[in-house]
Amino acid sequence: MQQSGEQLDQVFFALSDPTRRAIVSRLAEGSTTVGELAKPFDISAPAISRHMRVLESAGLLRREVKGREHLCTLSTMALKTAEDWLNFHRDFWESRFDALEEMFRQVDPN
Repeated sequence: MQQSGEQLDQVFFALSDPTRRAIVSRLAEGSTTVGELAKPFDISAPAISRHMRVLESAGLLRREVKGREHLCTLSTMALKTAEDWLNFHRDFWESRFDALEEMFRQVDPN
């Protein structure tokens, strides 16, 4: 469970930055090179590299080196960890709110 918690922290940290979220959104369209990913951003190459490393550490990005090109692909397993966590908490709170609603109905049936 600890490893899952650490991975969850890394995923949410990675997604907390708008540039990294934009990179993830772009990768959802398909694999591309680091150069293509960097084009829309007005930031330095080292800054893009740092963002890429954060995404890789979180397990959201896979990089494959082909010659001089680095092909990047979205990895969805880390997103599944976050989705599972969110779904658990959503289900928990929905059941609590349903119970509260039922209690109010019993007190005031109108």
